[in-house]
Amino acid sequence: MKRIAIFASGSGTNAEKIAGYLTAYPDIEVTLILSNNPKAGIIDRARKGFGPDQKLHVPVLVFDRATFYESNRIVELLQKQEVDLVVLAGFMWLIPEALVKAFPQRMINIHPALLPNYGGKGMYGHFVHEAVVAAGESQTGITIHYVNERYDEGNIIFQASCELSPQDTPEDVARKVQVLEHQYYPEIVVKVLNRMDDEQ
Repeated sequence: MKRIAIFASGSGTNAEKIAGYLTAYPDIEVTLILSNNPKAGIIDRARKGFGPDQKLHVPVLVFDRATFYESNRIVELLQKQEVDLVVLAGFMWLIPEALVKAFPQRMINIHPALLPNYGGKGMYGHFVHEAVVAAGESQTGITIHYVNERYDEGNIIFQASCELSPQDTPEDVARKVQVLEHQYYPEIVVKVLNRMDDEQ
């Protein structure tokens, strides 16, 4: 059995899509969802259940900044649960070095633009889409990458793009990018797990 932990700070649509997608893979399970935001939508989604029949209920751990940055509790918990892959799905905090080192090339993130453009500290969510529109870009997309100690600088695993029109607002861009996120992120999670198997 392969075990996944998902970190999320917001509404949790990507986490929900991943968890639902994985119900078709009996050898992969989401064992834990972790959030730094006690008001995050992902908490309610997890409570209601994931998957086509909403029967998949995943435990949620909410943690604070001190726990994340000043203790080893998160790393120890993930190791105790024998987590194979850590998936960031709209998680806003920089990952501490201890956690990166505990899961080398076993932690992935999705960014709502075509890195290396529009990445780095402060570039998330609507800030990315506003920058893309302001620059007059004709396309944008998603980047799925491994996580290191710096924002959005890990090795790229996968990218997909979508066309933009001059009339597109940041909200229009967000909708187009979210379609790509929901389509590809669950698939890439499975492919990364399979690749890890091949490398063992």
